[in-house]
Amino acid sequence: MSETCNHDCSSCGSTCSEDSRRMQDLHEEPHALSNIRHAIAVVSGKGGVGKSLVTGLLAVAMRRKGQHTGILDADITGPSIPKMFGVTGEVLGSQMGAYPVKSAEGIGIMSMNLLLEHQTDPVVWRGPILSGVVKQFWTDIIWEDTDYLFLDMPPGTGDVTLTVFQSIKVDGIVIVTSPQELVAMIVAKAVKMAELMEVPILGLVENMSYFKCPDCGKQHEIFGPSHLEEIAGEHGLDILGRIPIEPGLAAQCDAGQIESVRENWLGGAADKIMRKL
Repeated sequence: MSETCNHDCSSCGSTCSEDSRRMQDLHEEPHALSNIRHAIAVVSGKGGVGKSLVTGLLAVAMRRKGQHTGILDADITGPSIPKMFGVTGEVLGSQMGAYPVKSAEGIGIMSMNLLLEHQTDPVVWRGPILSGVVKQFWTDIIWEDTDYLFLDMPPGTGDVTLTVFQSIKVDGIVIVTSPQELVAMIVAKAVKMAELMEVPILGLVENMSYFKCPDCGKQHEIFGPSHLEEIAGEHGLDILGRIPIEPGLAAQCDAGQIESVRENWLGGAADKIMRKL
């Protein structure tokens, strides 16, 4: 008999206490010196749709609105947040714990790439170790006063994703999509995962939505027509924003200057999230 049994025990002739029939709350407390108001996970049902980009732009948009923001890079084997923000500083701490590295605009960042001797060193670890590191980024890092902590999730619904939702009290998730037709399946996977883990969905962000010609100003749908409204309606979700294919944006991220991006594609998304939470 599992101690998380929640069925009618009369069917098996055993008796479980009321407490043991309830699903256990496995959420870990953040560091005692952390004051995190809201934790938001940025997810997708597949890789390559731009979760890290959306995470970075959301954190920047929130910071511009006067919020104290941070990014917990949960994509341990493929971290890209430090590169986007041009952060290379050493993680400092004491016996009390370690502190995230601050970006130029004061966004706290914790990522595996800040702990490696060389940024190109691969992290060749099994799932339980990866999950343990993510938990430590939550419990051992002193996030201080953080209004919105964004979690850049790995692709899919594997060990690390499960650990995050079981171990960290996430207030909501943002689902990142792209315009391809298979996006319906991607969103459906993410929605079902959120329902299974009982985490509210804050809305959808479509990346690589279109390309605007710099010469004629016409918008071209490189990956085909968007199905965002249709999919959002099917699942009853809000559309938080669209990000175009923008060579200048890619160049700024490669140069570690995401905080210098002036376009405000996700400013409205930040407003909607603040109203929801």
